[in-house]
Amino acid sequence: MEPDRRPPARRRLLTGAAAIAAATALGPLSATSAHAHPHSDGPYHPDGPADPADLGDLGDLADLAVQAGTENYPPLHWSPAAPANFTAANRPGQYAIDMVVVHVTQESFGDTLRLFQDPAHKAAAHYVVRSADGYIAQCVHEKDVAWHAGNWGYNTRAVGIEHEGWTDDPKWFSDVLYAQSARLTAAVCDRYGIPKDREHIIGHVEVPGTDHTDPGQYWDWAHYMELVAAANR
Repeated sequence: MEPDRRPPARRRLLTGAAAIAAATALGPLSATSAHAHPHSDGPYHPDGPADPADLGDLGDLADLAVQAGTENYPPLHWSPAAPANFTAANRPGQYAIDMVVVHVTQESFGDTLRLFQDPAHKAAAHYVVRSADGYIAQCVHEKDVAWHAGNWGYNTRAVGIEHEGWTDDPKWFSDVLYAQSARLTAAVCDRYGIPKDREHIIGHVEVPGTDHTDPGQYWDWAHYMELVAAANR
């Protein structure tokens, strides 16, 4: 059900001494501490089962993925955002999905997940990709509207993918991050019939009205789009 008023449009990541101190105290984030799905090494369905505890084993999850046409998704690890950071919906029936928005976190992977789990943050993306190993956390189901683009219309029609790193430091954009993200983007495009081109796979900076610059000048769009085109063939 839609809220009476539209959610805050702008994605703001917490900064400052307080956030840094909190992150230091919390320490590195593991798959377990990020509330990973208990079947995190198998193909987790992008819209999630109603109750993961009702599923017996990885085979059940694989069957769900194949039945839904999502067998080409890379391994997904469920790390739910706070409900205050997205709008529950029934996409694509309620809103058509025809776009992928590429983001860069400007935070560590662990801090990003912690922010998405904070009800006061008022923002979250569907996915976050870790730089070191391409591990993908899913924070919002694709059927729901994540608040990531800074534009309500784009939020309703897009899947948002965050990438761990900083826009002014290209070393965060590792080969495995590009590869796993491209595989995810290709699977999303295949699932919803989204053309795999730069009109439909865009950076946050390209969203109308945004004040964000990510993914920035060091994001290798040519390489990324080649990987997307080659993925899942």
